[in-house]
Amino acid sequence: MSKTILLIHGAWLNGHSWEGFRNRYEAKGFRVVAPSWPHDARSPADLRASPHEDLRNVGIQRILDHYETEIRALPEEPIIMGHSAGGVFTQMLLDRGHGVAGVAINPAPTAGVPLGRHAIVSALPVFLSFGSWRRVMTMSRRFFGRRFAQTLPKSEQDIAYDRYIVPTPGKVYWDGIVSPGGRIRWDNPARAPLLLIGGGLDLIADASMTEAIHRKQKRAGSQTDLKIFPERSHWTCLDRGWEEVADYALDWAMRNARADDGNGRSLGAARTA
Repeated sequence: MSKTILLIHGAWLNGHSWEGFRNRYEAKGFRVVAPSWPHDARSPADLRASPHEDLRNVGIQRILDHYETEIRALPEEPIIMGHSAGGVFTQMLLDRGHGVAGVAINPAPTAGVPLGRHAIVSALPVFLSFGSWRRVMTMSRRFFGRRFAQTLPKSEQDIAYDRYIVPTPGKVYWDGIVSPGGRIRWDNPARAPLLLIGGGLDLIADASMTEAIHRKQKRAGSQTDLKIFPERSHWTCLDRGWEEVADYALDWAMRNARADDGNGRSLGAARTA
């Protein structure tokens, strides 16, 4: 059983957003790594004040390569967990043969899956902003409070925004539509076990999309499960009660993770070179 967990954040956040999960899992004896995307490894306040100029060129392929490098540096294949876009990257990394188990929390729009109504509305500020495919984008406080973390009390929204929200490359959104690297082989027979978690109040990644991804991923043949938390939003990993989500994800992964080869590497698909 792997004792290593890799956490992958989504757009508008960085590795700092996993502080609760990380501390909780480390207290259980796991080694936890939560690398930020390229050029995102600073405090959110610093990133908002002066985002790296090259951040605008960071897209799906570069992020995947970044996490593959991180995985290869680990002593064993990890449990991979991702939130939002990180949930999509989790599925892609599993498809490439990485990980002993994967958990995709509130997975963002995924190539091959119809967009939900809320996902369409929430993506419009990026897609309707001219040149967003080559720009660094900033989330407004209004959008954060109304759609990203609408379950937070209004008195806490500015505090949470200041603590966690970072700029994000518009290229990631566009790559999800036009990049062939954003495809997943749904019927991959060697893919590690996968849990998909959705939120009934999610206004970024509709629960209906999570359910649709589950139906496609079930074609892989390996263990593929679904859990919808009816009262949780896209902010589920940081909102009140996040511990329930964290524990459910880890408990499932520990029950379903596949064995390794005795050298800390998964007995599944061959790892990509």
